[in-house]
Amino acid sequence: MVRKIKAKLVLQLRNQGLSGRSIASAQGIARNSVQAVLDAADRLGVVWDDVAELSEAEVYAAVFPGRGVHESVFAQPDWPRVHTELARVGVTLKLLHQEYVDAASVAQATMSYDRFCRLYGEHAAVSGATSRVGHQAGRSIEVHWSGPTMQLLDPTTGELSRVYLFLVCLPFSRYAFVEASLDMKQESWLRAHTAMFAFFGGSVPRLVPDNLKTGVISHPKEGEVVLNDAYREMAAHYWAAVLPGRVRHPRDKSGAENTVSHVATWVIAGLRHEQFTSLAQLRLRIREQIDAYNREPFQKRDGSRLSVFTAEEKPLLQALPAAPFEISTWVYKRKVNANAHVVWAKNFYSVPFSHIGALVDLRVTETMMEVYRRDERLTSHLLLPATASNQYRTNEADLPEGRSFQAWDRGRIQEWAARVGPATAAVTAKIFETVFIDEAGFDAALAVLKLSRRFSPARLEAACALALRGPIRSPRYAHLRPILDTGQDKTGHTPEPEPDDGGYVRGGAYYAGGTR
Repeated sequence: MVRKIKAKLVLQLRNQGLSGRSIASAQGIARNSVQAVLDAADRLGVVWDDVAELSEAEVYAAVFPGRGVHESVFAQPDWPRVHTELARVGVTLKLLHQEYVDAASVAQATMSYDRFCRLYGEHAAVSGATSRVGHQAGRSIEVHWSGPTMQLLDPTTGELSRVYLFLVCLPFSRYAFVEASLDMKQESWLRAHTAMFAFFGGSVPRLVPDNLKTGVISHPKEGEVVLNDAYREMAAHYWAAVLPGRVRHPRDKSGAENTVSHVATWVIAGLRHEQFTSLAQLRLRIREQIDAYNREPFQKRDGSRLSVFTAEEKPLLQALPAAPFEISTWVYKRKVNANAHVVWAKNFYSVPFSHIGALVDLRVTETMMEVYRRDERLTSHLLLPATASNQYRTNEADLPEGRSFQAWDRGRIQEWAARVGPATAAVTAKIFETVFIDEAGFDAALAVLKLSRRFSPARLEAACALALRGPIRSPRYAHLRPILDTGQDKTGHTPEPEPDDGGYVRGGAYYAGGTR
């Protein structure tokens, strides 16, 4: 076909003095084709100097004007409109093709769905626009920890500490966000997400993270992904689902992966000559650099990351909740004690009494603690001060009627002891006299009183009376239990220890310096 002739090459070789026969022989081109180029150039007055700066395609069009240009018999879609509409939620190429067919006149043919998809791809490639297929506005956010890090300087010691960068990219607009953090632990991961949602001013249905343990516990090839509880709770707060990229498949979050290299240039390299002594100072400069990065015009299409985000993506984001997510810590398998309380940070918090003996999970925030059994929320409490110890938080609704489930204090313990008898009351009083705070005597006093359940209150009262007559200043459980086990409380006296007549005993002469 004449269309495939390299017309520019033919004219260049002729300009170098080669004949048509020599050009055909050297380049393996048919002589008739070479002659067709030379004849057309001579007829139009086209010489080598006229086309030296043109491309091969442009020279061919100049030598053979109109050749190879075919007018399509199909109605032509409005490709810029197709590109814009495809960004909207739920809009697909199939839907747009159907609308194109419905809008075309009866007299003009319409292209097939396959041709429609192929020509859209060509339009996106030629115009330099990112294809909308696979990336829809306001549908997903890709999150990632950057491999490259930065540093903070301690002005007092001169030591440098590492700073990690949390990277975010909206794959549709390529709009980016970066947050600096001192570590990559659970709390930092969640706080960075909270800052990200506030920065965007909205949420999306999908979060695409790495497979870090702070977000994903396991991601098997088969079966369901197991998410970290705190991360799943945070995503649910913002009405988002966590759909992590596959292990060793970086193309699943190509936007975030590409942002790493850009951040290395705009942030890390851009700030390499500056020294930072506080995290707040560093974060401020990073925000300024990322703002400039988002405003940088695209090289191959109109606009910038910021303009595409503002015009096409931000209106489609979901509204944020009224209150930001509160960072929490989960503590698993805490047993509910017999007094219907669970222990946290050396204090006691009530749980509905029907769950006594069960294992529960605690969700602890900066101000509150919630108690869960499986997926059921049982109760919640305001946290006691960090300085508190052995204190009780009790919801009356968690306990049955009566005093048996109320928190123990000195008055209640001494009231029980008085019901047993005066000697028992005296023993518990002496126990409290030996401790510096009342709470330290609770366990010892209750251990004594609980002996009345095993041996009866009368026997405990007799044992306490017997122990008080002895040399021990403050009798305890360890002194009373042997009296009850041996029945000494029934006889009313403690037997004298029997002398030990067994064994070898050295005489006085041994120690007087005599002979052995």
